[in-house]
Amino acid sequence: MTEQSLRPQRRARKIAMTSDEVDTFLAEQRTCRAATNGTTGPHATPLWYLWDSGELWFSTLSKSQRWADLQADPRIAIVVDAGHDYAELRGVEIRGQVEVVGEVPRTGEPNETLERVERLMGERYFNGSYGHDGRHAWMRVVAEKITSWDFRKITQS
Repeated sequence: MTEQSLRPQRRARKIAMTSDEVDTFLAEQRTCRAATNGTTGPHATPLWYLWDSGELWFSTLSKSQRWADLQADPRIAIVVDAGHDYAELRGVEIRGQVEVVGEVPRTGEPNETLERVERLMGERYFNGSYGHDGRHAWMRVVAEKITSWDFRKITQS
């Protein structure tokens, strides 16, 4: 994914994060909210994710509502945010589509693409080891637009 392939952020450029700030922010945070399009309307849920080399990855139950929604309509919106007071609010929204990577459900078949993702996810959330339970599958978000905000920049102007 290159920055040129993404639609540019138009509004609030003054408070937008730089690419490096987005990378740092997404690497620091642990939970995102994923919104999918369900048959009865939007479905938004929190989940752990991995931001690696400009890509957002997550593992989801292959018999979940999220999975069913994304099989029917691969569009997704992801929000990661932080801050308590108004002047501290910052976050990133990623809009795009998901791609399934690896076997479904994931049982541990060798997969060069997933080796790094699973190692990093294991280090980040599971005390160093990511296990295969035969119930989850991997998805990579192919970003079409990334929007960011950092209200701390308002007070810096």
